[in-house]
Amino acid sequence: MSTIKELLTTEAIELLKELIISPSLSKQETETALKIEAWFKKYNIPFKRQQNNVYAFNKHFDANKPTLLLNSHHDTVKPNAAYTKDPFNAHIENDKLYGLGSNDAGGCLVSLIATFTYFYPSEDLNHNIVLVASAEEETSGPNGLNSVLPNLPPIAVAIVGEPTLMQLAIAEKGLVVFDAEVSGTPSHAAHPNTDNSIYNTIAALKWFQEYRFEKVSEVLGEVKLTVTQIKGGSQHNVVPAKVDLVIDVRVNDCYSNREIATLLQKEAPCALTPRSLRLNSSSIAKEHSLVQSGIALGRATYGSPTLSDQAALSCPSLKLGPGDSTRSHSADEYIYVYEIEEGIDLYIKILEGFIL
Repeated sequence: MSTIKELLTTEAIELLKELIISPSLSKQETETALKIEAWFKKYNIPFKRQQNNVYAFNKHFDANKPTLLLNSHHDTVKPNAAYTKDPFNAHIENDKLYGLGSNDAGGCLVSLIATFTYFYPSEDLNHNIVLVASAEEETSGPNGLNSVLPNLPPIAVAIVGEPTLMQLAIAEKGLVVFDAEVSGTPSHAAHPNTDNSIYNTIAALKWFQEYRFEKVSEVLGEVKLTVTQIKGGSQHNVVPAKVDLVIDVRVNDCYSNREIATLLQKEAPCALTPRSLRLNSSSIAKEHSLVQSGIALGRATYGSPTLSDQAALSCPSLKLGPGDSTRSHSADEYIYVYEIEEGIDLYIKILEGFIL
């Protein structure tokens, strides 16, 4: 590892500690945005800020060259009740750096910031690099990456930093959440009623349980439909007029979210209303130079079931980062220090090995 890599790696780990001790719940990322700004000031890198999104361009940006986006987020979920450690106390035990957001996605973010800084002064790149440290990823909020994209040049390809154990997630599932309504005839519980909305829900639940989408993705498998919430009735002696369900649909790359909505609204045995259709699935061809560069370094490809800021992008995008997705949103969240070291090294090598 070169001296500059060693320096950037050390500084990146310190930056992650600074981010952890600065609470940054989604839509409340002001303090962490300031920490990221301080990094750019230290390295004399001009930057811009929109809301709590911080972004920067490589020194020799050329509008005639294609642009690579490096993106990860600095907001977090709320710490869950099972924490036994202070979620905002960044500390290392047995090579584990503990703290809320350390794994999702602080380790990825600081590794990408270090990588961007490494390439920032390069004069011989065949592409531009723009880095966006985004806000509101955990809530898919309106002031996240999607709000910054209009300020950027067209993006040819993107790396979205999420914990993948530095394996290559070449596709991720999209998401559509539906509000469903199973109707019936309201009545007094003492009287006969052959149109009880709660009983009608039994058939509806069975239909959702057994429904299968025809198209199966080679990378992402089947579309996964899950009933996640149910609510009905308010009094013991009243049959309600309706029962409300919430349906979570994880969409593979064979369908657009609009296609999913059209199919279900046509076929489902109850009324369905999608909350949003904008969180589509994402993918990048296995043959893409960026993916091939990772494969040449021994990285494996797979499909990711979890959602990220890739959903805001319309270009080919690769999900890649240090850390393990299974630790995300868990109690006593952590990332191994060596994972950050490896992440920075591999990010740099992958970018050195691809042509855009």
